[in-house]
Amino acid sequence: MHRWLDRGIVLALIATCALAAPQVGAAAKIEGVEFADAVKVRGVDLRLNAVGLLRYMFVIKAYVAGLYLGEGVAPSEILADRAKRLEITYFYALSSEDFRTSTHDCIRRNVDEPTFAKLLPRIEQFNALYRDVQPNDRYALTYLPGVGTELALNGQSLGVIEGADFGSAVFAIWFGEEELDAGLKKTLLAGR
Repeated sequence: MHRWLDRGIVLALIATCALAAPQVGAAAKIEGVEFADAVKVRGVDLRLNAVGLLRYMFVIKAYVAGLYLGEGVAPSEILADRAKRLEITYFYALSSEDFRTSTHDCIRRNVDEPTFAKLLPRIEQFNALYRDVQPNDRYALTYLPGVGTELALNGQSLGVIEGADFGSAVFAIWFGEEELDAGLKKTLLAGR
């Protein structure tokens, strides 16, 4: 009996210490998917601005996303030459061809024809980076000034495309005038 008492005290102390410990890197959770409070990419600190859910046809939960912004970057500057990151975790399998088609079409809707023609070689380079995804896979799209736009899948970099103009065009897929989903855009830019 004495042993159980000692064990109970030890467990109570451990629980108390765990509750009292600071929550470093506290995460946001949506639909069972966690997003870190902050990430560091190539030495640049990015903080979670907000998380959101994209529903397809108002019913089907397609994916959840987390928007990260660099220090001092306001959500209103999302398409500017500023540090930012969008992480997306998918609930369904999608082919690389789906991503290529969507990227091409969404960028075309958000830029004028001369800009699209200028961006097209880099759009094709970027589209070649896409891989098929399975449920719970996570793409991360990170733009850093002077570096470019990096696409990563499940933490593995697939490549970087240079240019602030390209970064703006890719992020316009979610945050431009002709965004994929107005509700998701509003949620991610609103902050938490």
